[in-house]
Amino acid sequence: MEPPLVDVELVRALLREQHPDLAAQRVAALATGWDNALFRLGDDLTVRLPRRVEGAALIEHEHRWLPTLVAGLPPDLATSAPLRTGRPGCGYPWAWSIGPWHPGEVAAVAPPTDPADAARRLGAFLAAFHRPAPPDAPVNPFRGIPLPARGERLLAALDEVEAIGRHLGPGVTRGAVLARWADLVDVTAWPGPPQWLHGDLHPANLLVHEGRLLAVIDFGDLTSGDPATDFAVAWLLLPASARATFRAAAGAGHPIDDATWARAEGWALALAVSYLAGPATQPPLESVAHRALAEITAAARPPG
Repeated sequence: MEPPLVDVELVRALLREQHPDLAAQRVAALATGWDNALFRLGDDLTVRLPRRVEGAALIEHEHRWLPTLVAGLPPDLATSAPLRTGRPGCGYPWAWSIGPWHPGEVAAVAPPTDPADAARRLGAFLAAFHRPAPPDAPVNPFRGIPLPARGERLLAALDEVEAIGRHLGPGVTRGAVLARWADLVDVTAWPGPPQWLHGDLHPANLLVHEGRLLAVIDFGDLTSGDPATDFAVAWLLLPASARATFRAAAGAGHPIDDATWARAEGWALALAVSYLAGPATQPPLESVAHRALAEITAAARPPG
């Protein structure tokens, strides 16, 4: 299918057709990503429209599951859960969303100024969000899976990084990545039932306002499985000094067990490499990846 033209005029037409009470509000383009285009609607809302069929499937997952999942979560972290939904119309083929507008910048650009506070509140958020998922929860073949199953994709990402001439960061080598991966992947698998996961919890999906972590956004990769996938954010967002705080908060007062913590570090390693692979790498995530890889692989580097 040829991707539809997604622009301000389409947004206005869809609003007039399906949400006429909002149609008079100002519409302005905000950002265009791989899967979605985002628009500001008035002062308090955003409109998100998929740009390709893969994004359309993800937004339908959000519509079905997210309003229930965010109900009852700790109130001090906002989310991008949809407030209203849209259906195909005006020549546009897919479902779309109206959600809240949150001020601030992504944490990949503006990290929180109090990492311990961010660690505590994000950990509490995940402790509440992670709960057993039903059998019909969305399936993601790349997230939430047993960590060893990610190995093939890690190797492919390393090959791609080399092929496009991108580096892994100062002092980081392919050998160091694979050596550390071998240490981290050889741990006990997640023993419990599949848990609900954000699925793509990195610093470009966290908003910071006036130095404080404000919101968790973009649940398009919502899935189920091993919660270690989400816990990888401890290496992608936080300095080492704040991780114990996160580990305790994410375990609801009981620190995450050693095997899960090791798998989380393994996920951080694999995800960081993936952020560097491919032509669409975002500069903020490139910096996140370099920092994480430098720290995680340090234990695997030979002396000197």
